[in-house]
Amino acid sequence: MDMQTYRDGRKEATDAAEAIREALAGLGLPESVWGSVRPMVTRSGKPYVHLGMVRADAAEKMAEAMRIPAEPAE
Repeated sequence: MDMQTYRDGRKEATDAAEAIREALAGLGLPESVWGSVRPMVTRSGKPYVHLGMVRADAAEKMAEAMRIPAEPAE
């Protein structure tokens, strides 16, 4: 993979990881839950976010938040 592909993938993964961290913090979950969220890039340059292992109660809060329908755009 060339360096630009890595940089692009890393930026996308980092932005997504930060968005997840902010959302989890917004749910009132402690840093011990969202602090392990990490951006990752595969050898082919694909961006991923590693969420790691979370406690069951935190996973329930996450699932509940995802079930709430998004507000319509104005």
